[in-house]
Amino acid sequence: MGFAVFAGSALQSGIGMGLGLLAAPTLALVEPSLLPGGLLIASLVLPLLGMASEWRDVDRRGLAWALPAQAPGALLGAWLVTRWEADALAGAVGVMVLLAVAASLARTRVAVGPWSLTPAGALAGVTGTATSIGGPPMALLYQHEPPARMRATLAAFFALGSAFSLGALLLTGELDGRQVGYGLAATPLVVSGFLLGRTLRRRIDADALRTLLLAVVALAGAGLLLRALL
Repeated sequence: MGFAVFAGSALQSGIGMGLGLLAAPTLALVEPSLLPGGLLIASLVLPLLGMASEWRDVDRRGLAWALPAQAPGALLGAWLVTRWEADALAGAVGVMVLLAVAASLARTRVAVGPWSLTPAGALAGVTGTATSIGGPPMALLYQHEPPARMRATLAAFFALGSAFSLGALLLTGELDGRQVGYGLAATPLVVSGFLLGRTLRRRIDADALRTLLLAVVALAGAGLLLRALL
């Protein structure tokens, strides 16, 4: 589990995605009781690190539409966690992983505006809280924006969105001490992975690594979904 968090953090720092896609299905397979709160706590520091150097590129107008919609979505996601069994949660993670892969491969361009940011923010709130994978809806909108603008805006959205999700889980009693302990223990691995990813950013073939990541997490997502169905 620690290696998945470390490797996912390095990938996200290097190519812009990886932590949730790699760590969430790993935890769902090995120890689903740590989801979603444990991974949300561990991943909270990553967008803060990413935003520190690129905060000037944040799309503040876009966040003004997406973030208010994320709060009620987070509450709905927390309510779903109270209703799902462990296998159902693992299956939901599998579905989100497969949808994230499909969104990453999609060539469709959706205009960034109030009509698209509001539902994307709400959906990210639901999926991020319920499965700890909340990136695909917003990433799909910003994938054609300048790289610095995309990275900074998504980092700000994830940082504030994780706080919403953790607050919603706390309100519904779905954030326990074991998840908090795991999240805090895994935080140094996130920081180490982030630093490694920055070092390797210019030395790796990002497209090839992205393709390999998507293939691996697609298999993991399919395995989770199949296990839940069986």
